[in-house]
Amino acid sequence: MTPSEIFSALLRGTAPLTALAPMQDVTTLQFMRVIARYGGPEIYWTEYFRVHGDSRPEKWILDSITKNPTGRPVVAQMIGNDIPALVRNAKLLQKFSVAAIDLNLGCPAPIVYRKCAGGGLLREPQKIDAILGALRDAVTIPFTVKTRLGFESPEEFDALLKIFAKHPIDLLTVHARTVKQMYRPGVRYDLIAQAARELRCPVFANGNLHSAAQAQKIISETGVRGLMIGRGAIRNPWLFDQIRAQFRGEQIKLPTGRDVLNYIRELWENEITPGVKESSQVMRMKKFMNFIGDGVGEKFLHEIRRVTTTADFFRVCENYLAHDERMALEPVSTSETALELPAAF
Repeated sequence: MTPSEIFSALLRGTAPLTALAPMQDVTTLQFMRVIARYGGPEIYWTEYFRVHGDSRPEKWILDSITKNPTGRPVVAQMIGNDIPALVRNAKLLQKFSVAAIDLNLGCPAPIVYRKCAGGGLLREPQKIDAILGALRDAVTIPFTVKTRLGFESPEEFDALLKIFAKHPIDLLTVHARTVKQMYRPGVRYDLIAQAARELRCPVFANGNLHSAAQAQKIISETGVRGLMIGRGAIRNPWLFDQIRAQFRGEQIKLPTGRDVLNYIRELWENEITPGVKESSQVMRMKKFMNFIGDGVGEKFLHEIRRVTTTADFFRVCENYLAHDERMALEPVSTSETALELPAAF
C-alpha cells in the first residue's frame, strides 16, 4: 500500500489515532527518528513548507519524507496564501511518498500571520474558500487542513466550519484556541466536538494534550477520530504508547528519571550539528528543554535555562534525573505561554 492508502485506511478504522503535530524547526527528520524509537504516533506531520512566488519544497523538510525513518505515513504541510504557488507546490509534493497534503491555517506567530499566512488567513474567509477549492482540485491524494478557531474570537468558528463543510477535505485538525490566544489557557474542546458533529470528514483534536487519561476523556467527550500532539510529545515521547495502553485498558508505564535522561542524550546526539559552536548547540537544546523541563520541575527549568556549556548542561540534567523514580512528566505550570516555540503551533 502507498502512504496515502495507509493514511486513508487509518482514517476509516475505529481505533483512536494519534499524530505528531507540525512544529516549525522541531518536527525534523532527526526529531521524528527519536520519537519513533519511543513508540511514536500512527501519523507524522512535517514542519510547514513555506510557499510563495517561485518557492520550491525545502530540501531539509523533504528529508523527513524521502528518508522517513518511522515506517509510518508522513503528511506534508504547506503554509502560504499565493494560490498558484500553493497549487504548484502541492503538485510537486505529490511526486514524493507523502500520505496527504495539509494546509496550515493555524500558525500564530506574528511574523507569519502579518503576511496573511497560517493563522492570518483566518481573517479572510473568502480567500480560504478559494484556496481550498484550488487545492482540492490539484490534490489527487488525501487533502487535509489544520486550523485554529478563529483569529480574534472563537465566535468566528461557525463561519469557518461552513467553509470547511463546503469542500471535500479528508481530515480537519482543530487547535481549539484562537490565533491571538497563542498558547494561553482556555482550550475550547466543546468547539472541537461541534466540528466532529457537523463535518462529514474525520476531525482531530489539538491543543494542550498532555496525558493518557486526558486523551481518553477528550476522545470520549468530543467524538473526534484522533489526537494531534505537539509540545506534550516533546516533554513526554512515551505519551503515544501511554495513550494506546490507556485505550487497551493496560497499565500506563511511566519512565524513570534515568529514562528521561537517556531521552535527552538521544535528542542531543540527533539534534547537534558538527562544527557548530558549543553555545549555539546548547541554545538549540534549550528549545526542547523548555518543554521537557516543564515536566521535571521549576528548579530544573530555572537552572537549565542558564547553562551555556555542554558540561553544565549535562551536570544539571544528571543532578535532577539520575534516579530511578517514576515520572508522570505532567506540566508543572498552569500556562505554557512562556514556553512557546517562535513559529510553531
